[in-house]
Amino acid sequence: MSNDAVGLVGRDNLTARVFGELRLALMEGRFRPGHRFKIRELAEAMGVSETPIREALMQLVRARVLDMQASRLIEVARLSAAQYEELRGIRILLEGLAAERATTRISKADIANLKKYHQALVAAERGRRWREAVQVNWQFHHTLYKAADAPELLEMIETIWLRNGPLLNMLYPHATPTYPGRHQHLNVLDGLAARNPEAVKQSIKADLMEGGARLLQLLQDIEAGVTPSRPDAATI
Repeated sequence: MSNDAVGLVGRDNLTARVFGELRLALMEGRFRPGHRFKIRELAEAMGVSETPIREALMQLVRARVLDMQASRLIEVARLSAAQYEELRGIRILLEGLAAERATTRISKADIANLKKYHQALVAAERGRRWREAVQVNWQFHHTLYKAADAPELLEMIETIWLRNGPLLNMLYPHATPTYPGRHQHLNVLDGLAARNPEAVKQSIKADLMEGGARLLQLLQDIEAGVTPSRPDAATI
């Protein structure tokens, strides 16, 4: 595991802090589906003992974010095409609601940050910096949903992103999001500038459908035994 995937953790309330760091890393897509956690290496990377690492990982296993194999190996859960499609349907409802609610509450500073995150996403995709692209895409969406000022709704969205975040690594390089028109993030920004809740909600819904269309097809192809041609292809 790359030691820069997680940060050092203080000594107080270690399990909760380790859990929080791992939770954020998963939502941001810092781990791929199938990534196998080595407790000793992870403890060294985070500067803690193995006990809080093991406890935090087990919390994530119980939440179905991680899988424990019969050999007691723990890895990031893999999603099937059907699971991804089902979760996307739930995301459309929840994230559409959060986007709609955020439209009249979001600050000008947050809108400016959204513009920066989108620009960073475009630059990362052009530069083939895939990990950065996944991370700034999460920052774009999370900043918008947090602005809804609905903590319970945000918690539900984050719970789904815990399972969905790692899968977004599979967008690149074989399922890079494409749009029939302009990028839906730009439509979101226009809707926010106009303070048009319906436009922002519909743009987020379209972003999830259009931006994830090639990923769903990739998952279906892999399950059908059709693998991408390049050797660095993601696997599920």
